[in-house]
Amino acid sequence: MSSGSVLPYFISGVIVKGFGRGSRSLGIPTANISQDVVDSLSQDFKIGVYYGWAALEGQIYKMVMSIGWNPFYKNEKKSMEVHMLHKFDNDLYGKYLKIAVMGFIRPERDFASLADLIKEINNDVEIANTSLNTSEMIGYKSCEFLNS
Repeated sequence: MSSGSVLPYFISGVIVKGFGRGSRSLGIPTANISQDVVDSLSQDFKIGVYYGWAALEGQIYKMVMSIGWNPFYKNEKKSMEVHMLHKFDNDLYGKYLKIAVMGFIRPERDFASLADLIKEINNDVEIANTSLNTSEMIGYKSCEFLNS
């Protein structure tokens, strides 16, 4: 499935406080990227769910990312929420995150229930984890953008 954008796509920004839903109601913590970065995305960058790499404080992690309005929650502003496949003990607010968007998983959509949303996010995480295990994708972990 095409994202409508040329991938990989490189984005960076400061982690800001989001709605607090990721950890609290979903059990899937996210690092929200500042609104100015979201607003600066190319107009042809399709909303939806992506996978790739995230660099934080010299470490590189697998990630799955949602870009859009989160129709289940009826957001009024587009957001960019990154879930790194790593458990962090502290919050990450104010830290600088670099993201290499490698692939598109699915378009954004609404869900009938919170349980359905959680199930789909967990499926997205599995797709991201598997997709990033290929030698081509692993090679991007050493790219200059993530390591500079």
